[in-house]
Amino acid sequence: MKKAALAAGFALLMAGQLWAQKYDKFARDRAEEMLAQISADVHKHYFDPKFHGLDWDAKTMETKQRIEQSSSFGGAMSAIAALLDELNDSHTFFLPPEHDYWNDYGWHFEMVGEHCFVTRVRPKSDAEAKNLKPGDEVLSIGGFPPNRLDAWKIYYLIKVLRPQPVLRVQLKDPAGMTRQVDVAAKVKQKKHTIDLTGANEASDVWQLIREGEGDEHRNRARSEELGDDLMILKFPVFDFSASEIGSMIGRAKKHKGLIIDLRGNGGGAEETMKLLVASMLDKEVKIADRVKRKDIKPLETKAWHGPFTGKLVVLTDSESGSASELFARVMQLEKRGSVIGDVSSGSVMEARHYSEKSGADTVVFYGASITEADLIMTDGKSLEHSGVKPDELVLPTAEDLAAGRDPVLARAAQTLGVKITAEDAGKLFPYEWAPDE
Repeated sequence: MKKAALAAGFALLMAGQLWAQKYDKFARDRAEEMLAQISADVHKHYFDPKFHGLDWDAKTMETKQRIEQSSSFGGAMSAIAALLDELNDSHTFFLPPEHDYWNDYGWHFEMVGEHCFVTRVRPKSDAEAKNLKPGDEVLSIGGFPPNRLDAWKIYYLIKVLRPQPVLRVQLKDPAGMTRQVDVAAKVKQKKHTIDLTGANEASDVWQLIREGEGDEHRNRARSEELGDDLMILKFPVFDFSASEIGSMIGRAKKHKGLIIDLRGNGGGAEETMKLLVASMLDKEVKIADRVKRKDIKPLETKAWHGPFTGKLVVLTDSESGSASELFARVMQLEKRGSVIGDVSSGSVMEARHYSEKSGADTVVFYGASITEADLIMTDGKSLEHSGVKPDELVLPTAEDLAAGRDPVLARAAQTLGVKITAEDAGKLFPYEWAPDE
């Protein structure tokens, strides 16, 4: 676990209880204070001082009026979130006070092409009991029809902004039958105060350590070697050191071909992305230009000693975002390898998280992610809202998802001269659920 996780102090007050309190003048004033601070942070740090043509001050005043007219604290938080959504920026969003409960819906949805599907269901969850299955097409979630532009906003709404005890979902199974299902989430109350000192036999610190270790295990890079011809590296996130990347590439160099699977990789550390780019090339390369508020600076990599020189294929899907998209696009632009799979998410900006707090006796922690730079690739284009378009579009069907087949990985292997069935490919990297708390 990262050391910073223990640096928060002796106790961390969870602010989620504020969401359920009576929406009185105190709560309204606090919401307006949060709005003022978040608006000021955006005004000061957002990369485009013209805010894409928006009158930011006027929009902030409109949001203040919505907070005054709101009937709940949740409504006030939604108003602030809606203000930042006006910028239509994948990396600029509100981080509201944390809820005082843990919520797990027990299933995952994902865009595949222009359709949304259930891709996995947690064993022994209410979702499994209600017969949700991979391959079911999701027609609506809580009344919202998912699409390429809004799927992530639905997730943000139901997971971060306003988690629901029950989700109403409209589904269509692979046979074409439609149904409506109310799926209950598993909800568990969190502690309002967490003791991070380890004193008086407090176990909270050890629980955090175990959770951190579990996250690191699930986010580890996994690999499969299919003889001398092919190695497959699956990166769920970019968070690896130079020595770790060096070790992986050292093993990859023993093979003729390499598949780097970035499906589901929402990004991560910029430095990891730069190292991985460098390890595929034999020269220094400019990844993009950082277009900031006051200047433009290049994002570059240094030459890697002894890079991988075999054939390369990169896999992407609709959840490949940010740094993973940059890597995939650089491989295309440098004609280093091909990209197979789905169009990536188009969530490519450079942002910083700003943490804020309100109150003295009862402290409320909140903040915002704010874009500080647009990233313009060497072809003069931004990937924001457009994503990386694969050289070969290969999408799993509803039947593939239902059967656990992976035709994308199978096709990638085939292009590198290795035969593997979609059924066998689907067994290589089984999904690992976090512990059912």
